[in-house]
Amino acid sequence: MAIYLSERSRVVVQGMTGAEGTRHTRRMLASGTTIVGGVTPGKGGQLVDIDGTKLPVFDAVAAAVDETGADVSVVFVPPRFAKAAVLEAVDAAVPLVVVITEGIPVHDTVEFFQHAQDAGTTRIIGPNCPGLISPGQSNAGIIPADITEPGRLGLVSKSGTLTYQMMYELRDVGFSTCVGIGGDPVVGTTHIDCLRAFEDDPETDGIVMIGEIGGDAEERAAEFIAASVTKPVVGYVAGFTAPEGKTMGHAGAIVSGSSGTAAAKQEALEAVGVRVGKTPSETAALMHDLMRG
Repeated sequence: MAIYLSERSRVVVQGMTGAEGTRHTRRMLASGTTIVGGVTPGKGGQLVDIDGTKLPVFDAVAAAVDETGADVSVVFVPPRFAKAAVLEAVDAAVPLVVVITEGIPVHDTVEFFQHAQDAGTTRIIGPNCPGLISPGQSNAGIIPADITEPGRLGLVSKSGTLTYQMMYELRDVGFSTCVGIGGDPVVGTTHIDCLRAFEDDPETDGIVMIGEIGGDAEERAAEFIAASVTKPVVGYVAGFTAPEGKTMGHAGAIVSGSSGTAAAKQEALEAVGVRVGKTPSETAALMHDLMRG
């Protein structure tokens, strides 16, 4: 089992013909993802050969969906064009849209997220995120596929690099799905969304949650865990060593200023039974202990 992404997922890449789109399409293909085509306006009708796999290019997402049955879009589109790309995917009723692009203006994200909410047919992951991977099944984004194994843990993280580190440190246990939700002030899928999905997944036995200083997402997640999560959860909050009063980290932490300290988030999580590590390695050790128990 997995959440959001499985071996049945059919992926189209918006911006596939660009340098980043091509590079990561190659990586996704190599990790077993079923990629059925790409979308680049003005290049429809072309075939792109990526390591022997010939992929059709479409002018529009709707045409790609009609022709290929795509149910996932991964967006590698420059920031100034990203809003239009995501709106187009939502209008084509793509069930899952993974927005990798960094630097999208917050008001653009608010607009396409609200459009997705109003449409009621599309889940957005990101923006400014590494995407998600269900190891051994499918990989939508830029997460390395060779650093972990399939297993029975779920991972939800604001941080890309800490996602990779946790996947590697817990590779002997393995993961059902790892989701990098992104660290911008507005994201399409939250900690709570993933916690709910992992709780409902019968083949996820434990959950790792990575947050960071700033904002109140982790405190709200703690409330949800207390009310609705029965599976063991361990957490890590990036920023324990941040100098007090400094605005640093992802955009979400910067905009939030000095509120939402790591210590306050740790306290909120531990109050509802979540064990919190002071380092990623300590967090992984806590999960190892829980799995052995």
